[in-house]
Amino acid sequence: MPETPPHDTADVLVVGSGIAGCAAALQAAREDAEVLLVTKAERPADASTDWAQGGISTARGDPEALKRDVLAASDGTADPDAVDVLVDEADVAVEDVLLETLEIPFDEREDGAFDYAREAAHSERRILHVDAATGTHILRPFLNYLDDHERVEVRQDTAALELITHEGRVHGVLTDEDATGHPVYAGATVLATGGIGALYPRSTNPDGATGDGIAMAALAGADVADLEYVQFHPTAYAGDDPFLLSEALRGEGAVLRNADGDRFMPDYHPDAELAPRDVVARAVETEREETGEVILDVRTLEGGFEDEFPGIAESCRDRGIDGDEIPVAPCEHFLCGGIDVDHHGRTTLEGLYAVGECARTGVHGANRLASTSLLEGLVWGLRAGETAAGCEANPQILDAPELRNSDPALPERFAAEKFDRLQRTMDDSLGLERDPDEIARASAVLRRLKGEVDAYTRTRTSRELYELRNACVTALLIARAAGENGESRGCHHLVREDGPTAEPEAPR
Repeated sequence: MPETPPHDTADVLVVGSGIAGCAAALQAAREDAEVLLVTKAERPADASTDWAQGGISTARGDPEALKRDVLAASDGTADPDAVDVLVDEADVAVEDVLLETLEIPFDEREDGAFDYAREAAHSERRILHVDAATGTHILRPFLNYLDDHERVEVRQDTAALELITHEGRVHGVLTDEDATGHPVYAGATVLATGGIGALYPRSTNPDGATGDGIAMAALAGADVADLEYVQFHPTAYAGDDPFLLSEALRGEGAVLRNADGDRFMPDYHPDAELAPRDVVARAVETEREETGEVILDVRTLEGGFEDEFPGIAESCRDRGIDGDEIPVAPCEHFLCGGIDVDHHGRTTLEGLYAVGECARTGVHGANRLASTSLLEGLVWGLRAGETAAGCEANPQILDAPELRNSDPALPERFAAEKFDRLQRTMDDSLGLERDPDEIARASAVLRRLKGEVDAYTRTRTSRELYELRNACVTALLIARAAGENGESRGCHHLVREDGPTAEPEAPR
């Protein structure tokens, strides 16, 4: 009998180390599954969760009120049943994992009660936070907790390259631990690979947000949905090194002013600075184009900028901003769509689950409500972990595809130049406002780019190349979805270069 090549096995394999992946690993381990978590991140800062500023929304005992806000922010496009799952399980999940298990030190008032914050499109204060660096204070304790768990192995600096599939079922992944792919076989595979920020020149995501899970799942035949809904955060630093200026600043009273010093948001929406993100982002961009600049004026913060948001104030000082007026511009922030999943994170492929930003649960619809991304990752991560552990499928050792790595290394700057071309195309044609003709032209450019990259992936295996391939696949899927949706809703806003906003078509 031929010797079995080197491989690993796990009851549940989790790909990704943000809050969604950690929650899935935790719950699967609680169900007595042997869990392997692989992540290409080398430290927490490489995961999108670590970059989350504002906080995590709770229902604060009133799930119906949170549901109304989620649906309103989505422009009525969120799936009500999925929102019910989110709001009904929000408080229990936060209490169980973040407060009791991890003991996250959320900010408190002087009387010892939680200092709940309010952000855009929320009707009340319900957001738990730690300064404006909540993701960091959640993710690092979470990873430390899993490192010490007897049923969980965390393997960092390990990228998933391909899904291992057989007859419509996913059996694990090939990682980059070997030059031609290292098989990891699992009874259930959970993708928690994060977002797509690397597809745009300006993003609040880490550089590794290349759409890996979406691309791998789509190439394996899984359904994707709502990929046209790419959310742009309205207030990122406008300089060359963008960073997020949390929505909590506006929740505490900061206002937006144009280059003439005028506060303009009341002219765009009755909720002014606390309007839904897509509305504020387009207003900021319009004022930048018309007056030359938009600043976030933090002089109106009741407790003082330095005292209330010391982390953000330090980031400003690092970039030479010492005053109270911070130049801002919209910046790619979050993908509302992704791999289509049900209420337990199950995809359309047997054995494959997806959670977090790479998944489309239906909660966000066309526009995400502030501070619901960590909550969605937590709730669906717990659900997917429990369901994956209970699938009762054992790891099956198959003949995994062997990736070819026979040709010389990539030409110098090959990936960087292709990424630059991809980012310029996405920025020009699939940004805040989109012209249908430009979307079609972008699709053609992206198809050619993907073809050029595919020619190299046939005979070379490297993380850099596969990230580029995944970015090309995901970008093309976004362009295709945008081209097929003729209705302006939320993040997908159609205009024509030679005329007014495109007339919406009847909903499909």
